[in-house]
Amino acid sequence: MADPTRETVEVLVRGLSSTGSGVADLPDGRVVFVPRTAPGDRALVMLGKVKPRWAEARVVEILEASEHRKAPECALYDQCGGCSLQHLPYEAQLEWKARFVSESLARIGKIEVAPPPIVPSPDQLRYRNRITYTLRRLRGGRTVAGFHALGRPAHVIDVEDQCVLPEAQIAEAWTSLRAVWGPGARLLPDGGRLRLTLRSSATGAVLIVGGGEGGWNAAKLFKRASGIASIWHQPAGAKKARLLQGTRPGDESEADGPSVHGAAFLQVNPAAATLLEEHVLEHAGSPTRAVDAYCGIGVYGRALAARGAVVVGIESNPDALRTFDDPLEGLSALAGKVEVRLPEALPADLLILNPPRSGLDTSVPEHILAEPPQQIIYVSCDVATLARDLSRLIPAYDLVELHAFDLFPQTALVESVAVLHLAAER
Repeated sequence: MADPTRETVEVLVRGLSSTGSGVADLPDGRVVFVPRTAPGDRALVMLGKVKPRWAEARVVEILEASEHRKAPECALYDQCGGCSLQHLPYEAQLEWKARFVSESLARIGKIEVAPPPIVPSPDQLRYRNRITYTLRRLRGGRTVAGFHALGRPAHVIDVEDQCVLPEAQIAEAWTSLRAVWGPGARLLPDGGRLRLTLRSSATGAVLIVGGGEGGWNAAKLFKRASGIASIWHQPAGAKKARLLQGTRPGDESEADGPSVHGAAFLQVNPAAATLLEEHVLEHAGSPTRAVDAYCGIGVYGRALAARGAVVVGIESNPDALRTFDDPLEGLSALAGKVEVRLPEALPADLLILNPPRSGLDTSVPEHILAEPPQQIIYVSCDVATLARDLSRLIPAYDLVELHAFDLFPQTALVESVAVLHLAAER
């Protein structure tokens, strides 16, 4: 019997999925998802994973290229599993991302909306101020360090200077690290697999090493690597990173803003994030009392407190919470999970939700509906969980405004901002 996973089929790509893969139809009617294809491509593909209603495939040959296709910027694009839309012109990327939002709301949340307006990123390349590489130690003392391979997430492709997304400071620090960590990456901690995160700061790149054994002496690496302001280590099994070299806090935001410590989360595209934040604050207005849930370092809460609001932030990341050590009148923070602390923060006129990709815990909508704010602004980094969570709040709330923001050019990821008002009949 022929192996269906080795079968080659000619397909015509008719659209894109929310992961950025091309969508086509097999002769038997099943949908097939093909990475690195564009709507209008006629392609010869080889089937991989095959299910009763759908399948996955990889491109063998583009037989007829779509007018919507362009040459990718990165030399490793056909191998790397990171970017997924580099083969599309930027205008087409934006169009499809807006469609991802409306299609997810309709399919998952049963909420019918038109594709929302989408705000482009000021920078389409070299925009990331934080990036994580994976380092693997192989037999014979060899190492590979880079990103997970396309279609083979267990494999790592070696990345030197080919990636076109990191800011110059990050790219230069990565080149320096690779040049000085020595044979077998001996100046890094022992361990078969490490996560190497580089983050921009005002004084140089911050290196956070995840995994490996504790007791690592980072002094030689710090001395030899140029452009590294501080080195942190979070050994395997540890709950937080510890500063080993350089000065605390290791990163600074704007000169008059809060200090950012350790592994505190910051948006990776600061120019585009500023546009999103301005949009949120424009819709927030000047509430009397507000809750900034999943507040991070308190960007929204600080701005609202400066407008005279009483703001309660909720955050579980201890590094982010340290930014609240410098008091600001009207602003306070509750440490812990939003699903646990939200009831004591309500009531409020305004609730800002900015959850991680997993969205809201099932209890959070219940807490909201028990003591509903007049306005909710939901900032989402995942269209699927946004759709699910909005369906839990509607019809108690009306969706009055929806916008998309491109914080991750060249990828299928899209940020969304949904503004909800308490329904009049409540």
